[in-house]
Order: sequence, then structure tokens, then C-alpha cells
Amino acid sequence: MKYSELETPRLILRGWRESDLEDLFAYCGDAEVGPAAGWPPHTDKSVSQSVLHHFMEAGDVWAVVERQSRRAIGSIGLHEEKRRENPNCRMLGYALSREWWGRGMMTEAAQAVLRYAFETLCLEMVTVYHYPQNGRSHRVIEKCGFHYEGTLRRGTVRFDGQVLDNICYSLLRTEYEAARLETARR
Repeated sequence: MKYSELETPRLILRGWRESDLEDLFAYCGDAEVGPAAGWPPHTDKSVSQSVLHHFMEAGDVWAVVERQSRRAIGSIGLHEEKRRENPNCRMLGYALSREWWGRGMMTEAAQAVLRYAFETLCLEMVTVYHYPQNGRSHRVIEKCGFHYEGTLRRGTVRFDGQVLDNICYSLLRTEYEAARLETARR
């Protein structure tokens, strides 16, 4: 599936391009970015090249491009939700360059993707997960209106062998629509 390009005040969410390799490698090589999302930091550009080609072929991950610099500063996607048998559900996943942490960029991107998920794709549900130590991701999830479902205790074996909990959240289309109506009334 190829997703449409999305725009926000500070970002452009678009498909990945070969020319994004340097930007992808720059943030994927950061020792704090990958492990927070469950993958090892890229130590070789060939790993980033492989990921880039996967993103381009799958079409379910946007490049998060900072509007002024035109640099790819992260990724965000709506992936197949493998923990549920609901075909009208996708899982939100994202990663952001550390230099942009704490500026609301990923919340802005996630809100645009949720709007697309519910208003264009007409999904029934979007889920998202984070590891207990990833407080930044928790804040994005909270700001986007997701509802806590529970903790899948010791639910993932990360690349480094650590067995970690998955904190689980979901957002139904009806909840998304109710929140949009409430915001419009204010």
C-alpha cells in the first residue's frame, strides 16, 4: 500500500527516496534512537540502505521531513497489526532524530497520520506500543488521545536479548471522532 503525502505546519510526510539515505543513516545510527523503538543502531550504511529499500517497497512508512531544511528527520508508519486479527486495524510506529526530541514534532506527525488513518483509510482502530523506559513515546501517545489497554508483560525479546514489557494502547475511530467534535466545540 502506498500512502498519500501529508503536510502539517512544520512537516511533510512523504514516501522515502534514495536521496534520503544520509538522513536515515544519521538518525538510525544514534545509540538512543533505535533501541527505544526496538532495533539496533545502524553501524553500517548498508543496513540503512536495506531499511530504506524496504520502506520504499512496502509503502507503509512515511519519511518525516522537516519543512524548512527538507531533511528527513524520522519515520512514521501504519503497519499491519500482528497482535490482532482485525484487518481494519493498523499499528502506529515511529522514530525521530534525537536532535528533534522535545519539540512536539512526532506528536504533530502522529496526529496527521491518525487523521489519515480514520478519515481517508476509514480504519476502525489504530494501536501503538512502547517499552516502559520510553517516556517520550508515552507522551506522544498520551497527547494523541490513545487509551491504555494494558501491559503485555515480557512481551518482546529486543535485538539485544532483553525481554521487555509492551505497554499497549488503542484508539477507535469513534473515540477519534468524538475527540474531534469536542475540539471543534471549543
